[in-house]
Amino acid sequence: MKFDNRIYDVHRVDNFRDLINSTVERYGDNVAYKFKKNLGKNDEYIVEKTYKQIKNEVEGFSTALLNLGLENKKVVIISNNRYEWCVSYLAITTGNMIVVPLDKALQEGEIRNLIQTSNADAVIYEEKFANIFNKIREEQNSNLKIFINMDLEKEQNGVLSFQELVNQGCELINQGNDIYKKIVMDDNKLSILLFTSGTTSKPKGVMLSQRNICANITAIASMAKLQPDDVLLSFLPLHHTFECTITFLYGFYRGVTVAFCDGLKYIAKNLVDYKVSVIVAVPLVLEAMYKKIEIGIEKQGKTKLVKTMGKISNFLYKYLHIDIRRKLFKSVLNQLGGSVRLLYFGAAAMNKDVIDGYNTFGIETVQGYGLTETSPVVAAETDKQKCPGSVGRNPYDVEIKIIDEDGNVIGHAKKDEDIDLKTNEENKIGEILVKGPNVMLGYYENEDATKEVLQDGWLYTGDLGYFNKDGFLFITGRKKEVIVLKNGENVYPTDIEFLVNRLPYVTESILFPRKNSKNEINLGIKIVYDKEQLLEKFGDKSEKEYKKLIWEDIKEINQTLPVFKRIKELIITTEPLEKTTTQKIKRFIEIDKILKTK
Repeated sequence: MKFDNRIYDVHRVDNFRDLINSTVERYGDNVAYKFKKNLGKNDEYIVEKTYKQIKNEVEGFSTALLNLGLENKKVVIISNNRYEWCVSYLAITTGNMIVVPLDKALQEGEIRNLIQTSNADAVIYEEKFANIFNKIREEQNSNLKIFINMDLEKEQNGVLSFQELVNQGCELINQGNDIYKKIVMDDNKLSILLFTSGTTSKPKGVMLSQRNICANITAIASMAKLQPDDVLLSFLPLHHTFECTITFLYGFYRGVTVAFCDGLKYIAKNLVDYKVSVIVAVPLVLEAMYKKIEIGIEKQGKTKLVKTMGKISNFLYKYLHIDIRRKLFKSVLNQLGGSVRLLYFGAAAMNKDVIDGYNTFGIETVQGYGLTETSPVVAAETDKQKCPGSVGRNPYDVEIKIIDEDGNVIGHAKKDEDIDLKTNEENKIGEILVKGPNVMLGYYENEDATKEVLQDGWLYTGDLGYFNKDGFLFITGRKKEVIVLKNGENVYPTDIEFLVNRLPYVTESILFPRKNSKNEINLGIKIVYDKEQLLEKFGDKSEKEYKKLIWEDIKEINQTLPVFKRIKELIITTEPLEKTTTQKIKRFIEIDKILKTK
């Protein structure tokens, strides 16, 4: 069976300088970014930046950073999605520095922990984080020496201004400074350091090179096509590889316009304001949007009519190649701004009925699967090869193997070759392994963790899946302990368990997911407590009273966590958790027992 996903001819880029130069050469005058200034004020207005302007500002800012002595140093970025974030990312990476993007939802303790762990020399942040970094600066107990505020007009009390540095760097270039020009790019060295978590004392940092990400960009470009006149709405966090690679970097490659969302509650308005044609999102957002459309149709009493029209238009499209979907459902599409034509989604599975629903209205969908460790895309549907419910196929330069518990290969999709399904056990589930130029360099300063997942060039994903008879990959679950929420956020149980286990009366604990009445995943914690310690802390109480008191401690822990990581259910017991002979908790057995009881 032919298994070649290169349905488009593409030009290769090996690093971010290649990316910038080739895009400016082809699309220099295109508007790259649109965003609002003075948001919510009477003098609110939209700013547009072209690719030529971006190149100039990236080179100027990078020159200023190099002039501050930051070559080969790590630079942290933390802010909401905004133009300055993108310029900073490209200026750092094309100037032979290492970028460390942090989640804007992190609490102060997590930010401090990652600053220490990364050993960063500089930080670029927006005003929202000024108090935190002012304290860190005053304490002088980190490696941070340079503090840059995106929102300062001028340097203030030793904190540098982003815009002043851009202007100073551009002036230096005009005066003949060629420090940036002389940088020799090494495509394969550490350039991007991404932390998957920040709560524990030893967070895990994924090390990526520019070749890792550029290989992924090129592969994606061969499978699905954005047009230079497309407008993408950026609202998923830019520190996340999915948004960073697909919206920001792949969008840059294709010369599209990226519009920055005013905030999640303004998505519907921004779809109209910016005439958005492509949305990159997690299923939770797309399902919520679709639900609103369904409610609108139902209120108008047109549910039956729409279903009938959908069957007719789908028949015409599938069997006669006559596409009247967007004309037929123009009023529906207008609810999404009227211009949306394509949805990219990943990070979690989406309801097949929702996928079919969008397709019926004339909006194409492309689902993918990936990990931070793979830059991120491992598999994806293409513009021409789709299988709703699957996560698509491997890109031309990526190999995927599926192995059983004994390590036997039960499925193998080779790169740029045919797939021989005779040697693949169709629909048999096993662990997914990945090999390709997109696979990470390893975990930062963590050789043991690296050796555990990287063996002979293969990344052991910890995810479970299978190939169907047509070679499409299906994900069936997570072998790893990570809990994936409906909005695509990953929750690492050990991070939260680490905090809970610090309570003096807690012997051990296990975090578990439980679906609520809305089919959303809530996090719960089961605590094994030491009765003597509990007695010492709270006195002699009933178990019901102890549970209330423990819950107050859990609430305090919740206040240190992002909202999506907060615990909403508590189980307490004195019975030890089930363990292996090496005293490891049998996590999945324990969770299964919990979920079978209420």
